[in-house]
Amino acid sequence: MELALTEAGLLLLVCLFFFLGLGVWIGLALAMVGLVGIVALPMLIPAMPTFPAEKVMGTAIWQSLASWTLAALPLFIWMGEILFRTKLSEDMFRGLAPWVQRLPGRLMHVNVIGCGIFAAVSGSSAATAATIGKMSLPALTQRGYHVPMAIGSLAGAGTLGLLIPPSIVMIVYGVAAEVSIVRLFIAGVLPGVMLMVLFSGYIAVWSLLNPSLTPPADPPMPFLRKVRESGQLIPVVLLIAFVMGSIYLGWATATEAAVFGVVGALALSAWGRSLTWSSFTDSLMGAVRLSCMINLILAGAAFLTQAMAYSGVPAAMAAWVGSQGFSPYMIILCLTVIYLILGCFIDGISMIVLTVSVVLPIIQGTGFDLVWFGIFIVLVVEMAQITPPVGFNLFVLQGLTGKGIFEVTRYTLPFFILMLVGVMIVTVFPAIVTWLPQSMLAR
Repeated sequence: MELALTEAGLLLLVCLFFFLGLGVWIGLALAMVGLVGIVALPMLIPAMPTFPAEKVMGTAIWQSLASWTLAALPLFIWMGEILFRTKLSEDMFRGLAPWVQRLPGRLMHVNVIGCGIFAAVSGSSAATAATIGKMSLPALTQRGYHVPMAIGSLAGAGTLGLLIPPSIVMIVYGVAAEVSIVRLFIAGVLPGVMLMVLFSGYIAVWSLLNPSLTPPADPPMPFLRKVRESGQLIPVVLLIAFVMGSIYLGWATATEAAVFGVVGALALSAWGRSLTWSSFTDSLMGAVRLSCMINLILAGAAFLTQAMAYSGVPAAMAAWVGSQGFSPYMIILCLTVIYLILGCFIDGISMIVLTVSVVLPIIQGTGFDLVWFGIFIVLVVEMAQITPPVGFNLFVLQGLTGKGIFEVTRYTLPFFILMLVGVMIVTVFPAIVTWLPQSMLAR
C-alpha cells in the first residue's frame, strides 16, 4: 500500500508539471492536481477512501484564507509598495555613502547595507534588488567601480528581501506550516545579519586583493555633515525599528504591526512630498495584484494539501524516506538540491506551498525544529532567486544593466557560494536560528 501511495505521489507531481507546462496559472494548477488526487487516485488504488471533492475544496480554501495572521500579508506588501514609490533609494545611497568610505570596497557596501534596510521594508527580493539597483548601479559605474562585482553584490544582497523580516515568504510558510509568524520574524534576524557580514566580508577581501579595481575614497566628510546627508534615511530606519520592535517586544501582533507600517509609510511619503493620488492608487493596486496572486496560490495549495492528506500520500512518502535509513543531514542535503532544482522553474512562494505538505512529515520525523526549517527554506529559496533560468533577481538585473542572463549569473556566482556557506552554517549551528526567538519569547 505504501509503495502504491508513493507512486501516486509521483503521479501527482507529473500532473503538476504537465499543467504548468501548458501555461496554467500556478494556483489553478495546484487546485487541478488536488482534484486529480481526490477524484482519480481512488480509482487507481481501490483501497483508498473516497471523499466529496466539492466539500473538501470549499473547506480547504476557506480555512486557508480566513486567517487573521494572513491579513498581515497584503498590509506589509502595501507598506513596501508605498515606500518603493518614494525617493527612498536615492536617500539611501546618499545617506549611506559617507559612512562606508573607509571600508575596503567602499561604496559597494552600499549595495549590501541598502538592500538589508530596504528588505525590512519590502519583504520581496526582486523589489529590493530593483529599488537599490536603480540608484546604486549608475552611481557605482560613473565612479569607476568594478561592474561585475557591483552587479554580483547587488544580486546577492537583493535576496535579503526574503530573509530579513517582514518577509512575504515567511508569512506564507508560517500560514502553510501553522508556525508562529512572530517566531519566524525573530528567527530571521541573525541569519540575515550573518549573510550581510558574509557579503561585506567578501567585498572587503576582494577589494584588498584587487586594489586597482577600487576607486580612491572621497575627501573626508565632517561627522555633522554625514548626519545631515543621512537625514532623509533616518525616519525610514526609525519606522522599520518601530514596526519590528513592536513585534519583538510583544506590543503588537504581526498584523497590527503591519497596520502601523502602512500608516507610517503613508506619513513619510506625504512628508517627503512623494504622496500623490497617482502614487497612492498605484501602490494600492500593486499590493492588491500581488496579494491576490499569492492568495490564489495559497488556495490551490490548500486544496492540494487536503486532498493529499486524505489520500495518505505525504505520510506514505515520509514512511518511505524513514525506511531508507537516511541521516538527518543527508535529508537536508537532498532537500537543498530539490529546492534548487525547483527554483530553476518556479518562484519561491510556489515552491513552499507546493512542497510543505509532503516535506513537513519528513522533517518532523527527523526531529528538526519547524521554525529552523522555515529559515532553512527561505535561505534555499533565496539561492533559487539567483539561479537560471527563472531566477527573478537575475531578470531584474538583466533589465537594469542590459547584459545577458548567463553573464549576470557568472557575476553572481561568488555570492551564490556564500549563501551555500550560510546554509551549511545554520545547519551545523542551528542555534543561530533558534536562540533569539527562544530567548526573547521566553520572557
